[in-house]
Amino acid sequence: MTTKPKGATLESHERAIVAAVAASEKKGTDILVLDVGAIIGITEAFVIASASNPRLVRAIVDEIEEKIRLHDGTSPIRTEGLDDLGWVLMDYGDFVAHIFLDEVRDFYALERLWSDASQLWSEPVVAPAVPVA
Repeated sequence: MTTKPKGATLESHERAIVAAVAASEKKGTDILVLDVGAIIGITEAFVIASASNPRLVRAIVDEIEEKIRLHDGTSPIRTEGLDDLGWVLMDYGDFVAHIFLDEVRDFYALERLWSDASQLWSEPVVAPAVPVA
């Protein structure tokens, strides 16, 4: 069983969804929240998001950090990948956010690796605007 970070006020899945929404607000793409708790046992959820360039990866990371801090006062236990911004891993204990450059995500395909996990949230699909005649 994983433990929630000290001072956490949101449940694990809710916290992961807060992170996913933050990624969406900063123009992350193909965002998923997977329930991996029963499969790997060291965390409850993965947030997976893509970005088209390193600067956008950094903006998404910063936004996730800010939104989680505002919600419950916690920061990541560990963050890896800030040097090259191809794949940034933010470990919050009860969930882990993976922010990828598009091509790096395509290569590692975490959602395929964890295909047995149920999907808790995905980026809403917005239909293209249809011009009114």
